[in-house]
Amino acid sequence: MFESSRRAKLQREGLSCGRVRRKHQEGGWTDNLRTHPAATVVLFGLFVAAIAVLMVLGSKVTDGLTQPGLLIYSCAAALVTGLIIHIRVTMRDVITDNRSLALVLGTIAVHLSVVVALLDFGYKQGWTGILLVLSLPHATAPLFLSVLLGRKAGLFAAIYVTLLGVLIAVSVSPVTYLAASTLVGFLSVAFTRKVRRRSHLFKAGLYLGLVAAGFSLILQIASNSDTEITFSTLLGLPFFSGFLTGIIVSGLLPVLETLSGVTTDISWLELSDLNHPLMRRLSIEAPGTYHHSLMVASLSEAAAETIGAGATMCRVCSYFHDIGKLSKPEYFIENMPPGENPHDDLTARMSALVLIAHVKDGVDLGIKHNLNCQILDVIEQHHGTTLAYYFYKRALDQRAEMLKQAGETKANEDDIPQVSEDVFRYPGPRPQFKEAAIISLADAVESASRSLDKPNASRIESLINSIIQHRVSDGQLDECDLTIAELARVKASFAKSLLSMMHGRIKYGHPGTDAATDLPPGGRSPQNPPDAIIEASFPIHSEGNRRRPTQGAQPPTGKSASAA
Repeated sequence: MFESSRRAKLQREGLSCGRVRRKHQEGGWTDNLRTHPAATVVLFGLFVAAIAVLMVLGSKVTDGLTQPGLLIYSCAAALVTGLIIHIRVTMRDVITDNRSLALVLGTIAVHLSVVVALLDFGYKQGWTGILLVLSLPHATAPLFLSVLLGRKAGLFAAIYVTLLGVLIAVSVSPVTYLAASTLVGFLSVAFTRKVRRRSHLFKAGLYLGLVAAGFSLILQIASNSDTEITFSTLLGLPFFSGFLTGIIVSGLLPVLETLSGVTTDISWLELSDLNHPLMRRLSIEAPGTYHHSLMVASLSEAAAETIGAGATMCRVCSYFHDIGKLSKPEYFIENMPPGENPHDDLTARMSALVLIAHVKDGVDLGIKHNLNCQILDVIEQHHGTTLAYYFYKRALDQRAEMLKQAGETKANEDDIPQVSEDVFRYPGPRPQFKEAAIISLADAVESASRSLDKPNASRIESLINSIIQHRVSDGQLDECDLTIAELARVKASFAKSLLSMMHGRIKYGHPGTDAATDLPPGGRSPQNPPDAIIEASFPIHSEGNRRRPTQGAQPPTGKSASAA
């Protein structure tokens, strides 16, 4: 609060713009709540209390039901204990903090609350037995969590809404409820294998409605019960319940994404629109960087697909990872006009500072345009704490030259600057998750591949191996959960993608080219046989697209100054 007041005062005096630069893991009270054990205990306590209240309400939906006693509460406590152990043992990779824990427990509690409310409504409408059970929205929590956190979380929800629901929905047959909830809940997870469009959720709801209607008919026939329920009601209510669940999940998904901080593939696809104002600016003001970002997106998406990471997330984050270059696009080699290099007029240290600043500038632009937080994380982390080697080496060479001149009494030793490696390193942090690490490696590989002369499979693989080995030895991948086996698959994917991007072209003769000017009209010249007209040249680059050779020493990764 005091910092906000001080900043507002400086802004009124014209000494501050009022904006706060985003920092990584500031350690505020919200971050502490996300990881504090006391908050975890409170969440479990609230969940237990909610289950106890729902058990009481479930026993009041109709007359003649027994209130839950010590035995029933003991059974519920046993199930909740199993749920907690399940989370601690096998769900740690999905439920990583208190925020995701609140999402999972809250969704299960809301699901069971809806079950109790619909049981009460159904009895008032005269629904009983099989029709009442199959009309319940058994797919709600599994469908939500499967789309938000993955199918593992969806199966977890399907298991515990079924087990706890048997204790809460005491007004219906426990066997029927168990079978219906298990069938519909597990199928809802199966139907959400790859949800990349909202229409996929509509289809999932449609399929679940058909399954519920069919199962309702089977149970009705198997039970041989004489009821006055019409055939249309017996099929229509379960079908409508399943289909409506898909529609509700699709509509509420953006709200839950905002509250939980989770971004689904549906939202990532919506964010992949290249008509975003920043991408349009990038294509006009920094066309070289724009093309580089598209190539990095292709590389990282294919690599993420091979290891089961967020492929769509990688593609979108790659589009925006270099938007900070919009501040000074002409200082990056992919955007420099031929024959012009503004770094010729700068010291090595100043050049490095200009290049390194594009990370912070990118974060500022992302905040201004309300980009997704995970995109901002990738912008921060895509260079990690790597060294701007080209300018660091240039600074060392300049210092060595000045020392030599000082030895010849041509320069004053006091004027010789000290060269610190820390000044030439990016501020970080290092990549914190798989997708950021993949994009970081793809960025380095794509930039370095531009300096390859006559690329082939062997040279591309050697380049990729050297870059990744240098990143590993430099500790850039120490803070992410990328395994050695996954790294091997990432390297293979990079090699395959780069080889397809840089494949050779055949040099055809066209009007105006040397190969075509010697051809006589309507025939072949004996001096120009077909083999001379059509020759293989790998690769061929037009004058406008020819890769500009780098100057000076190259970093161990093969990366030129353009990748800094």
